[in-house]
Amino acid sequence: MRRLCVFCGSSPGLDPRFREAAERLGDLLVRRRLGLVYGGSGIGLMGVVADAVLARGGEVIGVIPKALARKEVAHQGLGDLRVVGSMHERKALMADLSDAFVALPGGLGTLDELCEILTWGQLGLHTKPTGILNVAGYFDRFLDFLDHGVSQRLIRAEHRGLVLVESEPEVLLDRFLDFRPVTVEKWLRPEEG
Repeated sequence: MRRLCVFCGSSPGLDPRFREAAERLGDLLVRRRLGLVYGGSGIGLMGVVADAVLARGGEVIGVIPKALARKEVAHQGLGDLRVVGSMHERKALMADLSDAFVALPGGLGTLDELCEILTWGQLGLHTKPTGILNVAGYFDRFLDFLDHGVSQRLIRAEHRGLVLVESEPEVLLDRFLDFRPVTVEKWLRPEEG
């Protein structure tokens, strides 16, 4: 693993533990010599994680659509800011540049990015680990929804297993090292019985 993509909010949120987790993850990336790929903003949790990596001399690649860069939310301290034409291009480039994905607390954009990357993994478009840093139980209801989808046989258990969940960033990154993706051939087979 060389670079980790972080999906997170353009707002800091109310709970100070969100900010602390973003700073801690940024510090961990530098200590483990991993670069950061993220949405290119200088505000909210996005700015916090980028600033934490930059302050420690780490690599940061920001990817931001032109429309957002024009609204002056682009991080002004990045040496590598890639401006793209659309949100679709942003997500594709972030995925190409990254070896794994982590979601910190965030809003609809964070959920969109997380769900899309999980879907790409389900379809075999990538075999990279994806995790949630479940700070202060922020993602509990989302995880309950995934479990409900499994119980209703709308989400396969092996696809639910594509998302690794931890509350400590060190533990999550350690789990990435043992990640084994589900093969498309396995889930395309008709169910037995």
